[in-house]
Formats: sequence, structure tokens, C-alpha cells
Amino acid sequence: MTTTFAEAISTFSPVLPLAVAFSGGADSTALLLACAEKWPGQVHAVHIHHGVQAAADDFERHCRAFCAQLDVPLTVRRVDGRHASGDSPEDAARRARYKAFEAVALEEYAQVAIKNIAIAQHADDQIETLLLALSRGSGLPGLSAMPSTWERAAITYHRPLLRVRAADIRAWLASRGVAFVEDPTNVDEHFTRNRIRARLLPALEATFPQFRDTFARSAAHAAQAQAVLLDVAREDLALIGMPPVITQIQRLSRPRQANVLRHWLKAAYDEVPSAAQLAELLDQIAVCTTRGHQIRIKVGTGFAERRGPALHWYNPLVLL
Repeated sequence: MTTTFAEAISTFSPVLPLAVAFSGGADSTALLLACAEKWPGQVHAVHIHHGVQAAADDFERHCRAFCAQLDVPLTVRRVDGRHASGDSPEDAARRARYKAFEAVALEEYAQVAIKNIAIAQHADDQIETLLLALSRGSGLPGLSAMPSTWERAAITYHRPLLRVRAADIRAWLASRGVAFVEDPTNVDEHFTRNRIRARLLPALEATFPQFRDTFARSAAHAAQAQAVLLDVAREDLALIGMPPVITQIQRLSRPRQANVLRHWLKAAYDEVPSAAQLAELLDQIAVCTTRGHQIRIKVGTGFAERRGPALHWYNPLVLL
């Protein structure tokens, strides 16, 4: 169920000290202010300067001034947020942010032992993420949307506002008379997420007033099912080996083959095959019944190939 901003902050209990990802926008401004008031002297701010728009320097100046006013330490990390041809600008920016968070935790915050970072994504962001996943034909990992907590590179990330509506966050800021910056790219409808926000969310609000709660419940069901599939994949991978032995893969049903191979590629190489690539790989495994049968097909950014009895994956560009 959705909740108020104040209720979300009251139940948020991370390990301290805490870092807050701070862009200067409404959501992160509210989160930083509320956390700084709840835990005086225990909160730090991290601002990621992507360098991809003219206003980025103004955002940084605003963040420095606001943190000075709060007496909250601020770390600014500059990254190259540009995206390669064919890559999603949003995905490129997200990857750059998380690399920066990890660097900050390992370098600037090593002495104060900050291992927890809060991010201000909210209920509307969650629905946008779910709708994007549906539009791309995603499986359970995508339909699970965003978790409220997760770990990456020994850092625990928190999204305490996932059940709070964007409008409620802005109403809380307005009641406090707090200023924030508006990112002009947030209203640029060239970006799919912005079109969802501007066009689909109002239509859903009018048609299904409780859609934030019901959609979030569906995402939670998907996340639970994905957790079960992950348990099965780990058990199956222990049986088929690392690297996977082809005859052992063939003993599994095709859905379990797909499940365990996706897990193997993600766990070992951080690769996610497309549906077409995985289907072709499964077809090749099914007919691999002779010693001379060769397998070498494109999977993710590299190739899966047969070497003796086992299936291997490699990226030729990394080997150069």
C-alpha cells in the first residue's frame, strides 16, 4: 500500500552512518533533509555530476549551497554519463552512477565506514519501471521492478520512498518551504520514461485510482517467483557444473535449461542473453548428440561455444 512521506521516513532504519544520493531535485532534496533531521551528524550527501547537460554545473552549485545550509558533508563525483551508439541514455547514466557510488564508498568514505546509501526513487518511479519492463517484453526479473533494498559491491542500497507518491513528496517540501532544482530533461518526451509519466500515469490514475498499489503487488509477486527460480537455478548449476556439461544440461527440461543458463551467464559473466539468443542456444544443445557437433553462437556481448564436453562463454574483444 502507498504511504505518506512522513510515515516512510519514520520506518526507515538503515545502518548508520548513511549516504544519500543527492541530485538537487525534489525527491532527493526531501530525502536528504528528512534523514539529516532524523540523524544529525550521521548523514552524508553524494552528488553525481554527469556532465551531459549545460545545467549540470548549476545543479552542483545548488547542492553545495543546500548541504552547507544543512551542515551535511557533500562529496561530488564527476562521471562521463554519455552513452554509446545503440545504448540507452538512462542505462548508461545509471551504470555511471553506481560505479561512482562504489568509488565514493571505497575512497572518500572508507574512513567513516559508510556502507549504506539511500536513493530517492518513489512509487511513481516504480510504476514507470514496471511499464517499461512490460513494453520490452521482460521476464520476471524485469517485472519485479525495483527492490527496496539490495547489495552491490559490499554496499547496501535503500529505496525508502518506493511506496510514496511523487505528489506527496512535493507536498511535504512545499509545507517546509524548501527549494529544489528542476531537471529540464525530466519533461523531454523524447525519453520513453517521460512519456509514460506525462501520458500514461494520468490515464491510469483516472481509470484505476489504486493502480500504484495493485501494480506494486504484481511486481512483488513477480519478485517472489523470481526468487524461487533463482533457488532452482543455483541447485541445477551445482549439478551441471561450472562450466556446464552439455549432457547434464540435456537432462533438464527446456524451461529449467533456460533458467540455469541465464543464471550461469549472469553469475559468471554478468551477461544477459536475448530471448532469441537463448532459444537458439537451447536448440543447439538439444541436437548436440555427437562428439563432433560444434556450438558457437552469439550470446550477449560474446559467444557461447562447445569445448569438449562443456559449454563455455567468452568475449573476443576482452581477449585482445
